[in-house]
Amino acid sequence: MKLTKFTARRKSSFLNSCRMVYAHAVEKRYPVVSSVIVGTAVVLFWRGIWGIFDVLLFPENEVMSYVLSMALGIVILIVHDGTSRIEELE
Repeated sequence: MKLTKFTARRKSSFLNSCRMVYAHAVEKRYPVVSSVIVGTAVVLFWRGIWGIFDVLLFPENEVMSYVLSMALGIVILIVHDGTSRIEELE
């Protein structure tokens, strides 16, 4: 299916409408419900990533998988924090 400019604009408009309805109906009226929805989405995303890493990173060696996961996490945090610090200095 080819995505034309009209279809893309329509899809973008629909997503913006959904965001506005959610912001008005849920975030402003029921902030606790909004927090639960966002929290659930974060946990589900984390669970999916965890499952993928269980399958891909040394599935036969749990200790090596955990060590590599921790190392990757530390590297990502260092790189992310480093780039944000550079932006603050500019």
